Amino acid sequence: MNLFDVYPLFDITPVKALGSKLWDENGIEYLDLYGGHAVISIGHSHPHYVQRLTEQLNNIGFYSNSVKIPQQQELADKLGQLSGYPDYQFFMINSGAEANENALKLASFHTGRKKVISFSKSFHGRTSAVVAATDDRSLIAPVNETDNILFLPFNDSAAVEEALAKNEVAAIIVEGIQGVGGVNIPTMQFLQDLEKLAKKHGALLILDEIQSGYGRSGKFFAHQHAGIKPDLITIAKGMGNGFPVGGVLISPEISAKHGMLGTTFGGNYLACAAALAVLEVMEQENLVENAAKMGDYLMEKAKALPGVREVRGQGLMVGIELEQPCAPLRKALLDEYRIFTGSASNKNTIRVLPALNVTQVELYRFLEAFAELVSRGA
Repeated sequence: MNLFDVYPLFDITPVKALGSKLWDENGIEYLDLYGGHAVISIGHSHPHYVQRLTEQLNNIGFYSNSVKIPQQQELADKLGQLSGYPDYQFFMINSGAEANENALKLASFHTGRKKVISFSKSFHGRTSAVVAATDDRSLIAPVNETDNILFLPFNDSAAVEEALAKNEVAAIIVEGIQGVGGVNIPTMQFLQDLEKLAKKHGALLILDEIQSGYGRSGKFFAHQHAGIKPDLITIAKGMGNGFPVGGVLISPEISAKHGMLGTTFGGNYLACAAALAVLEVMEQENLVENAAKMGDYLMEKAKALPGVREVRGQGLMVGIELEQPCAPLRKALLDEYRIFTGSASNKNTIRVLPALNVTQVELYRFLEAFAELVSRGA
């Protein structure tokens, strides 16, 4: 049986990882400044993470949600404490797409409506409703097509107010920072307007923090830079440091009913162990503060690099836009300097999404390689 050809692949086979380093089958070392789409939050193979998962697996790895799993409440308590949302409810699933699907479903159940506002250059996942709310027609199969999604210009409050006037909208969904779109940041005013307008017109505000959450922006959630409280917050990626886990933080104003949501694998013992380990390391090692500090350093230095048109970001979610397509530079960084970086739908933008415990020395290695390549015309 052949694998279905889904992605173009680098000719690299990692077999070992630690912190921000990877090694391939030939023993060649790489610097990982992408973390598999911002998934690696506390570094590869962190000893506390490995210990937590190993101990849990030695006891019990899985049972369905038909029994009590105390680790779910332990995780909810820890997440509420560190995120600043102790009064919210928590639903666990397995991925970011699932998190957004369930958030949209909750919003529709709660409001009795079905229209959803999404924004230009958005990405919310590849499954049914969320791919329809993703601004990329090439990803939307005929079965996903719907007139329930209203795409509006990003950072345009007036367009949102006009769309909400008919009082048909169940939810507004927006990324804390647009990742795939090229690290585009919603203005503080725009997010504050969305919060007010949603309340005014009886819609729910969903903050997609799947890539931008979990300390990556220098705060626990990127929307906290704007001082708002959404109705629903979706999380995944850095939540499990590589273990498949996602979740929805749900306002206390939204009532639960049996049958509204469900999951077989969500909240399993191993997922809880992984997510707890991540939060424990983040707290013990002050990784949110490190993300803010290292992000400031990276963005300040990147702005002075030759060939850079613009640097966008918060914390360690950074987009470096060049004057020309970035693919040749990314390839040279990987082939010659053994440094992983990411791309975006904006073909000129390199995404840098390292682990939250990345060091200044590691970031300097990237900056030096970047400058050398540009000076050579790569």
